[in-house]
Amino acid sequence: MRIRFTGAIVALAGAAVVALAVMPIAGQAPQGGRAGGRGAGAPAAPAAPAAPAAQAPRPAAAARPARIAGKPNMNGIWQAMGSANWNLEDHSASATQFWQLGAIGAIPAGQSVVSDPANGVIPYTPAGLKKRDELRAGWPKSDPEAKCYMAGIPRSNLMPYPFQIVQGQKDILFVYEYASSNRIVHMSNHTEAPVDSWMGWSNGKWDGDTLAITVNGFNDQTWFDRSGNHHTESLQVDERFTMQGDNVLIYEATMTDPKTFTRPWKIRVPLYRRLEPNVQLLEFKCVEFSEELLYGDLKKK
Repeated sequence: MRIRFTGAIVALAGAAVVALAVMPIAGQAPQGGRAGGRGAGAPAAPAAPAAPAAQAPRPAAAARPARIAGKPNMNGIWQAMGSANWNLEDHSASATQFWQLGAIGAIPAGQSVVSDPANGVIPYTPAGLKKRDELRAGWPKSDPEAKCYMAGIPRSNLMPYPFQIVQGQKDILFVYEYASSNRIVHMSNHTEAPVDSWMGWSNGKWDGDTLAITVNGFNDQTWFDRSGNHHTESLQVDERFTMQGDNVLIYEATMTDPKTFTRPWKIRVPLYRRLEPNVQLLEFKCVEFSEELLYGDLKKK
């Protein structure tokens, strides 16, 4: 089922140019008549085969403009690759408690996407590290993803689900397939977050050709990955999206949270444009998949 954009989203995106593929209509063969010189009741002569109908060439798809209002065109559907959603730090392949799934349920190995500090390790305070270990021990039930909670930032950009950037002349919209979440990047009239939320409050600007976004106003209920890496409501995320060629976005995010970390730290991940001709976001409304996990105990009582 396709995601349906509201009128407000369409207005945000600006005037969309839709290339319609013209489907040629096959010509009909003429009906056969009776052959001349035949007597009454004689079978009709077979009609001569019709010449193939000329087909008009399909119009070429409209070229993607390289820039919008002088800035790089980031419109499209993007997706991360790799295992950062399992663990931002270096990790070996390992089993989970879902032994019935065999190798299907195993955790793939991955390299750290933490680019600062240089050792690739998240700089937790002792209390923050202790809580991380407790959350990790409770996985998967402790993971907000398993409960179908909105994933927050930066995790929404790192999950194995595509997301769409809708870039117009003013504000920019991010739409995520997971949990049908979204966020608006306010490119002008920057304000503080009216209330703490799962996805935070995003104020953006252009730094040359880089889209720079400051996100704050989070609650403390999201993780950075499936390994219990966490934060408090004091988190601020400074994001940078930079085009590298036509189909790669370099995504950088700096996390600052003095209640959890001893210093700001940074990740760097490439995002890839989905290039299928008919690619689109589909729905992944996962609440119904989480009901047994969340409320199964109540059913047994």
